Amino acid sequence: MKVKTPVIGGICQSTQGRDKDRYYIVKVINDDGTVGVVDGNFKKLAEPKKKNLKHIRLLPDKAEAIAAKFADGRQVFDSEVYSALKTYNNPPQENK
Repeated sequence: MKVKTPVIGGICQSTQGRDKDRYYIVKVINDDGTVGVVDGNFKKLAEPKKKNLKHIRLLPDKAEAIAAKFADGRQVFDSEVYSALKTYNNPPQENK
């Protein structure tokens, strides 16, 4: 299933740039065709990374708890975002 419109709290993957293949959570949707994304580690909530919609792949997954906090205006911590993305950015390694 291909997602075409970003939602706040949605998970996306960078397809272009230095951060290629890194996963983020959408924090802000801008009117100019860009989104502000955070990962809780390199891009903190205080300064979201501005990404063009052409340069990200939107996933059907959503961080429900974080999206609800964004919608209610409650405080979200970088550690919460990092924990939500841990399985995406740090997949379990096979022992060889």
